[in-house]
Amino acid sequence: MKPLNKYFDHTLLKPEATKDQIISLCKEAVKYDFYSVCVNSYRVKLASGFLENTDIKIAAVVGFPLGAMTIESKTYEAITALRDGATEIDMVINIGALKDEDYEFVERDIFAVTSVAKDYNAIVKVIIETCLLTDKEKIKACELSEKAGAEFVKTSTGFSTSGATEADVALMRQTVGDRLKVKASGGIRSFETTKKMIDAGADRIGASAGAQIIKESK
Repeated sequence: MKPLNKYFDHTLLKPEATKDQIISLCKEAVKYDFYSVCVNSYRVKLASGFLENTDIKIAAVVGFPLGAMTIESKTYEAITALRDGATEIDMVINIGALKDEDYEFVERDIFAVTSVAKDYNAIVKVIIETCLLTDKEKIKACELSEKAGAEFVKTSTGFSTSGATEADVALMRQTVGDRLKVKASGGIRSFETTKKMIDAGADRIGASAGAQIIKESK
């Protein structure tokens, strides 16, 4: 099992987050040697500059938090974030299209982002927003993510009705097997919850409370 700190995408996605707060996030990521920082696309350039001489990755959210924009706009946001230094893209699926059973559109939406990410040797995590989906829809979202070339499926934005649950992580792990990785995010604020998510099958944890969780674990 990898060290606990290397599970964490150290996250700050609040719309009111300031430049100083993003720098503080990056400093904490260096201090605790987290896997990555996860920021809004507007803040990628700032984080990239600060973390330039470290091995900490930069994840940018795309189509966040609703996922309900056109494929073209989502793709352009991904390209901009990648140009600015993102090495991972956490994209939100089009939840309404999934519920409409327009699976061809959902797959195209994801594929458009995975295609540009590959041009930059970046990986894509697909946020399926589990709290808004039935189990059948969660399974379908995972299957479409795999078909469209994503490397990860991710539970939540943290901005909807609830976040990650053990049951959802386990269902996603069961669906994708060892072919994709699973990221648990949303509402993970304690070492106990983190451990439950990892035991359920999470390969990565998205949290703003990473520093506190590491302290708790000791």
